Amino acid sequence: MDFLAFMGPYGPLILIIFVASLFIQGYLSRTYGKWGQVRNSRNLTGAELARMMLDENGLSHVPVNMVPGQLSDHYDPIRKTVNLSEANYRLPSVSALAVAAHEVGHAIQDKVRMPALVLRGRLAVPLSLGMNLAPLLLLAGVFLQLTGLLWLGVILFGAALLFHLVTLPVEFDASRRALAYLGQRGVVAGQEAQGARTVLTAAALTYVAGFAMALAQLLNVLGIARSQSD
Repeated sequence: MDFLAFMGPYGPLILIIFVASLFIQGYLSRTYGKWGQVRNSRNLTGAELARMMLDENGLSHVPVNMVPGQLSDHYDPIRKTVNLSEANYRLPSVSALAVAAHEVGHAIQDKVRMPALVLRGRLAVPLSLGMNLAPLLLLAGVFLQLTGLLWLGVILFGAALLFHLVTLPVEFDASRRALAYLGQRGVVAGQEAQGARTVLTAAALTYVAGFAMALAQLLNVLGIARSQSD
């Protein structure tokens, strides 16, 4: 089997989506950087905004931690912690408010037991292990001519697509909650509100790109499996 055949029928599509993902990441970095240099009119840091939003939503027991890295912000549903990167934790920027409010949005989802968030949490660990095995199963199935391994790889890629599909409403809802809070409390307005929306929209595009990549990979391995089964 030559290289092009191994790449599968959707190899070019995967390449196109990969390149598009790089552009989206660049757009996110530029957008985040631009609004990361704009001080919000309330002079609130990301940590202060997160603490205020948590307390107002009955989550005073949830700590706000600072973690290393850029855009390493996340909510940990196991430890019940909001974790903000150093810049977003310390600086009173528009980007910091948008990101902090988004992560608190996840904490609120956890409090109300949003079904999609619960499902994503249950899928995370097994799918992480499965996706590490999927490429190996695909390689073994192709070169050893074992269609059973190929189809097992297809199933794992399908499960990864499900994870990305479930992630989309979780992330979109967290951003919706963030923008609603920032607007209703008058934390941002005018250009600042537009900036916060732009930052969160750019971040959302990365999840859309992740879903598109997972879909293309599934179609690709499905095509390979079918061709090997013929």
